[in-house]
Amino acid sequence: MNSTDAWTLGVIVGLAAVTVLTRGFFLMSNQTWQLPKWAQRGLQYAPIAALSAVVIPEIVMSHGEIIGTWQDARLFAAIAGVVAYQTTRNVLLTIVVGMALYLPLHLGLGF
Repeated sequence: MNSTDAWTLGVIVGLAAVTVLTRGFFLMSNQTWQLPKWAQRGLQYAPIAALSAVVIPEIVMSHGEIIGTWQDARLFAAIAGVVAYQTTRNVLLTIVVGMALYLPLHLGLGF
């Protein structure tokens, strides 16, 4: 069995304590807490920013590098998805159109 030194255990306990304290801070107060209006307005954009941070690198990068060719099925599927969303404003149709273009290009033509 591996032995863990006291320093490692201390760091784990310390990080756990900091995590519990910071996450439970708002629950410990007896007063209701309101975010400022500017923070509430900023949080409206958080889902869009998070989705962009996940999706855009997945579209334009392959194996940690920016793709160097236009012959990538993800590019065509993303463009088709954007066009479908702009014309219909239907998220389900956006996914269906993007995948309907992606799968034949990727599996059939090897893009």
